[in-house]
Amino acid sequence: MHAFGRDRAHKYKRRKAKKLKRLDNPSTGPNPELLLELVRMKMPFGKYKDTVLCDLPVSYLEWFHREGFPKGKLGMLLATMYEIRINGLEKLLQPLKKGL
Repeated sequence: MHAFGRDRAHKYKRRKAKKLKRLDNPSTGPNPELLLELVRMKMPFGKYKDTVLCDLPVSYLEWFHREGFPKGKLGMLLATMYEIRINGLEKLLQPLKKGL
């Protein structure tokens, strides 16, 4: 890989690491704003349009995991919800859902 390609790849990795650090910092736990969005935001398209992200069936999240999550914030939220589901962490969201 020539120098331009290396620099570009390095910038991408730094940007991605910085974004992940903001989303979930182990010293402070999960980002509360991110968790709130999972219980508030509705799926904007598809079979489960208007379903709150935290209520999407795991089979739908698994399909996105296989086929690829959408780009941007929605994809990041769906990937987060997938990780919450497969790791059995749905209880993290229950207090937030009750508070709405």
